[in-house]
Amino acid sequence: MLNRKIYTTVTNQNVDALFALPEKVLQFGTGVLLRGLPDYFIDKANKQGLFNGRIVVVKSTDQGNTDAYGAQDGLYTILEKGIENGLPIERTTINASISRVISAKSQWDEVLICAASKDIQVIISNTTEVGISLVPSDATALFPESFPGKLLHFLIERYRIFNGSQDSGLVIIPTELISDNGIKLKEIVIELARLKGLDASFIEWVKNDNDFCSSLVDCIVPGKLPASEVATFEQKAGYVDALAIMSEPYRLWAIETASEKTASILSFAAADARVILAPSINKYKEIKLRLLNATHSLCCGVAYLSGFLTVKEALNDNQFRSYISEMLLGEIVPLVADGEISLEEARSFAMQVIDRFSNQSIEHLWLNISLQYTSKMQMRVVPLVEKYLQQNGRAPKRMSFGFAGFLVFMKSREMEPRKYMGAYAGSLYEIKDDKAAEMSTAWASKNTFVASDVFNEQVFDYVDAIEASSVKDVLALIV
Repeated sequence: MLNRKIYTTVTNQNVDALFALPEKVLQFGTGVLLRGLPDYFIDKANKQGLFNGRIVVVKSTDQGNTDAYGAQDGLYTILEKGIENGLPIERTTINASISRVISAKSQWDEVLICAASKDIQVIISNTTEVGISLVPSDATALFPESFPGKLLHFLIERYRIFNGSQDSGLVIIPTELISDNGIKLKEIVIELARLKGLDASFIEWVKNDNDFCSSLVDCIVPGKLPASEVATFEQKAGYVDALAIMSEPYRLWAIETASEKTASILSFAAADARVILAPSINKYKEIKLRLLNATHSLCCGVAYLSGFLTVKEALNDNQFRSYISEMLLGEIVPLVADGEISLEEARSFAMQVIDRFSNQSIEHLWLNISLQYTSKMQMRVVPLVEKYLQQNGRAPKRMSFGFAGFLVFMKSREMEPRKYMGAYAGSLYEIKDDKAAEMSTAWASKNTFVASDVFNEQVFDYVDAIEASSVKDVLALIV
């Protein structure tokens, strides 16, 4: 089993120097995204002598246990598999960033002891999107349940021990997948402090001396290796690793801060250009939303109704690959490359999207991507279509076809109370969308989200053509 001794044998490097580094980071969450992204960057920086700090991980849930971390001295393997610059790559790294794992449920006192450490400078979290929510009872609870509640109690202890000194403030970086996560977390912590009746000096310390940094993370980390690959991995690696995870090679961690002090603390950013510190991360959110997320949504109906179950299956088809490439580079990139985002940045990201979609190691189901399909199209795609119409005075051919694929996919019947099923080419599929009933009722009205006759006409010409033949037949005429 992987441990310090095995690490030295496999890498021909002494791990003692890494294990001697002080604990600088308190991390709430043991999930694979944290281990595959922030912990990856911190480990990389440590090995370059840049950050020189390890991570204390706080396990927030009762699921699973921490035995494997103890048995493996906190070490785990990251196996990167995917496509870079059009070529398949595979890399293996043993991560030595985690010093120990403690349980919030059974070792809360040990969590609070960390508040007394002058070395602790950074708090990272990923407690799912619902983790950043206000639970008023946490203001007075002895053992808070929510992450903001835990953070408040930790900050109270920190403030008490260091007498509210300015230097004792922390850099707090939530990575939960909600917009403005740092701002929202700060607002909730302050509200809980008020509910608890804490004095104004503490609240001012939280506001002014702690930097709550909104952040954007982007990396697909499926988690444990597929069972079919474990034996091959162990034979090749020469050891057993109960904590091994797989990730795609693409990574981005954009952290919003204008503080020079914060930038100095987050010195791990210097180890990898994919960690970005910026006063605003809006452009990175826009690039991801329009080039990655919108493209997913525009392709979803077309791909599924073409008989492709996964993203990689669709990208293995030359016709579909041409469709997505032409739509990304010809229609979407020019819309995104506007002002703050350069054409080069948009094109580079678009090419990375194609590489990521082509990853043969990730089973990404189109049906999963179709979850809440209607709201995704409204948020991700409609602004692009409206911008295209404004700039060009005509409907975008490939985005229109993607919209038609969405509408045909959403054509459904209520088979059971509040259960809507679509049917295409003799197969049934469930539509999991809060707007399923509304879409089912309104489907025949031939109205889209975009108030444009030229766009509606183009979309429903494609809808009629699809219903008269098939998605694949119409797609062949477009590419």
